Amino acid sequence: MRLLLLVLLLHLQIYAPTTTARTVSEYEALLSIKSSITDDPQSFLSAWNSTTSLCSWTGITCDHTGRRVTSLDLSGLNLSGTLSPDIAHLRYLQNLSLAANQFSGPIPASLSAVTSLRSLNLSNNIFNSSFPTQLSSLKNLEVLDLYNNNMTGGLPLTVVEMPNLKHLHLGGNYYSGKIPPDYGKWEFLEYLAISGNELEGSIPVELGNLTKLRELYIGYFNTYEGGLPPEIGNLSSLVRFDAANCGLSGQIPPEIGRLQNLDTLFLQVNGLSGSLTRELGSLKSLKSMDLSNNMFTGEIPTSFAELKNLTLLNLFRNKLYGAIPEFIAELPDLEVLQLWENNFTSTIPQALGQNGKLEILDLSSNKLTGTLPPNMCLGNNLQTLITLSNFLFGPIPESLGQCQSLSRIRMGENFLNGSIPKGLFDLPNLSQVELQDNLLAGEFPVIGTLAVNLGQLSLSNNRLTGSLPPSIGNFSGVQKLLLDGNKFSGSIPPEIGRLQQLTKMDFSHNKFSGPIAPEISQCKLLTFVDLSRNELSGEIPTEITGMRILNYLNLSKNHLVGSIPAPIATMQSLTSVDFSYNNLTGLVPGTGQFSYFNYTSFVGNPSLCGPYLGPCKDGDVNGTHQPRVKGPLSSSLKLLLVIGLLVCSIAFAVAAIIKARSLKKASEARAWKLTAFQRLDFTVDDVLDCLKEDNI
Repeated sequence: MRLLLLVLLLHLQIYAPTTTARTVSEYEALLSIKSSITDDPQSFLSAWNSTTSLCSWTGITCDHTGRRVTSLDLSGLNLSGTLSPDIAHLRYLQNLSLAANQFSGPIPASLSAVTSLRSLNLSNNIFNSSFPTQLSSLKNLEVLDLYNNNMTGGLPLTVVEMPNLKHLHLGGNYYSGKIPPDYGKWEFLEYLAISGNELEGSIPVELGNLTKLRELYIGYFNTYEGGLPPEIGNLSSLVRFDAANCGLSGQIPPEIGRLQNLDTLFLQVNGLSGSLTRELGSLKSLKSMDLSNNMFTGEIPTSFAELKNLTLLNLFRNKLYGAIPEFIAELPDLEVLQLWENNFTSTIPQALGQNGKLEILDLSSNKLTGTLPPNMCLGNNLQTLITLSNFLFGPIPESLGQCQSLSRIRMGENFLNGSIPKGLFDLPNLSQVELQDNLLAGEFPVIGTLAVNLGQLSLSNNRLTGSLPPSIGNFSGVQKLLLDGNKFSGSIPPEIGRLQQLTKMDFSHNKFSGPIAPEISQCKLLTFVDLSRNELSGEIPTEITGMRILNYLNLSKNHLVGSIPAPIATMQSLTSVDFSYNNLTGLVPGTGQFSYFNYTSFVGNPSLCGPYLGPCKDGDVNGTHQPRVKGPLSSSLKLLLVIGLLVCSIAFAVAAIIKARSLKKASEARAWKLTAFQRLDFTVDDVLDCLKEDNI
């Protein structure tokens, strides 16, 4: 009997179909992963073959025995393709990082079989679909990073079943819905990022239970309802909190002052209102605080004087008022102070910058008065200085002429007087200077050879005098040179032709004299030239016709003589010219772009002739002999012309009546479709007047 049972069992093992899957080795699993990669532009995986040990392959780390794969790191290799389900056969894998590639498709649910996995980083790929629920079996997982993919649906609840999670990054996806209250259940979570999604609803108070949390990122493109819950103050370990640009409203809860370990607080671009919570001054560890682009009102609290570690303070674009407190200048580590577009009044603290660490200062668009602090660049670290659109007066501090770190200086639209500090234009890192609309006097400074990085110089509407030095040609990188509205005199130096990067040149409303420097034509990138309202004389240089991308040329209100060069009509780039109120003579070109220009561009030149300006006189015009104008027509010929026009008018009227009757009959067969257009309160001329570079 036993023998019969044994034979039967053997028979079943031989003939019965197998139901268990074949065991896949780690070697086969890795080759399967390679085969699912469709593009490896740098051939990083070329060594993944049978001729070498798999533990030596790119991105592979094995344990101490050299037999088990514990880490697979293919991050940043620019790979494309899908993630093979055979990755589940790497049974001893603890770390999986495929970040910064172009993997697509769903995340394989088979990953749930790799129960030893502790770190999973799939960020910066194109994984789509929703989060596989099977991954909840990864009980040992500590790091899960799915940042910047195409994941959809609600925030996954299955991750709550991973009790050992310390790092969870789900930002930069398309998750929608509300933040699950269960996200407050992790006991060991230290990092939570859900920013850059499409989340809504209120921020759950349960997040206050994450007492081990060190970094919390919930902003950017999410649109929450209401403000920050007071329970946010329970996050006693929190170091960085970023809730910028996510629709927050209301006031900052005073409980936030309990976050004694917080060093970064970003709440910018929201709808927060009310006064600045004075409890913010209790954040003794705070280094960076950005509350800009909100609706805060009131004054800067005196409690902010206790923020001794503060390096960045951004309060711009609010409705704050009052004086800038003196203690702001006494913060020992302050590097960035941006308070622009508020209603601050009174003077700027004169000690500002004396800590020697100030790098960026922007106080523009307030109502500040008084003088500029003398030591803003005491430590030679100042890079950006912006105080435009205030009521500041007095001289520009001479110390700025030795500020080697300075890159941008914008102090226009004030009442600054005195001269431009010596050495200011020689600073090696200077890229932008705006001093327009002030009361500056003196001459244009002589320039050294170091000002190669200056890209924009605006001195418009001041009281500067004297001639331009030949050293202006040392501004080899300048793109915009705006000197209009001053009292500069003398000739335009020929060295101006060395400004090969120049695109806009405005020397209008000065006292420049002499001929137009033909070297201007060497600035091949010029698109805008305005030399109007000066005392320039001589002829228009023919070299100017070689400027092939010039679209605006204004030479009006000077003392120019001679004719308008005929080749200028071939400049297809010209869209606006003005030669009015000079002493030009001869025929205005009537071809090319000149056939579109209005006569106002040429008025004030009594000897100019052409379209809209009246006929040319007998004789030579622009060197070409003009045919004699014939005498007046006889009376009989005039009568014949009048009769002919009358007959044509009658015939046209008869034809129009016949056509109207035929259209009336046709209208009975079909209804007219009428389109009503709203009457506009501006004309074509208004539009044309606004077509200028400043309005791009």
